[in-house]
Amino acid sequence: MACSLALLGLVAACSGTLLPKPAPPPARFTLDDGAAAVAATTPSPGAPDLVVALLRAAAGLDSRRMLYQRRPLEIEAFAFHEWAEPPAQLLAPLLLRALQAGGGFRAVLPAASAGSSAPGSWRLETELLRLQQDFATRPSQVRISLRAVVLDGGTRRAIAWREFDVRVDAASDDPVAGVQAANEAVRRLLAELAAFCAEQGRAAPR
Repeated sequence: MACSLALLGLVAACSGTLLPKPAPPPARFTLDDGAAAVAATTPSPGAPDLVVALLRAAAGLDSRRMLYQRRPLEIEAFAFHEWAEPPAQLLAPLLLRALQAGGGFRAVLPAASAGSSAPGSWRLETELLRLQQDFATRPSQVRISLRAVVLDGGTRRAIAWREFDVRVDAASDDPVAGVQAANEAVRRLLAELAAFCAEQGRAAPR
């Protein structure tokens, strides 16, 4: 009996050491626009209001997965690194803040709080088209692409549109360096987007 118990204990001990260890949770990262150092610009007199619609995400960008590319047309995801939230959710407040500091509009409001577009207001619709690290180049690059359309809030007529595409070299070929490059790419993209929208607002008929 004692021998059987000892054998069972030995088997249990061995099986405990042979069981695979659970995988560690993925490291999670966020996006930052460095806006603390950005001063707001005074809007032009008579500028319209801008209502900012919720940032949409293209297929594949609606999850926390951190994407990369090694071969043309093939997108992969890191196994142990991911975004804290889907990229569009991380970008949305940064985009709104950049537009508010841009100075081209009397007020910049999220669509959720603005309700129906007021007469004379404009509407900005955006879609995140791409956010990935490209290992086909050396050094690897992070690429972010976004489409922006400025609409007349009353007539829904397109006033202006543009696709923004920013690439930033990563300091090394790994996902952490990719996150750092992604944050720099976001800062550049938001600066370009804010300047584009402010230009439209300043050129609006008074």
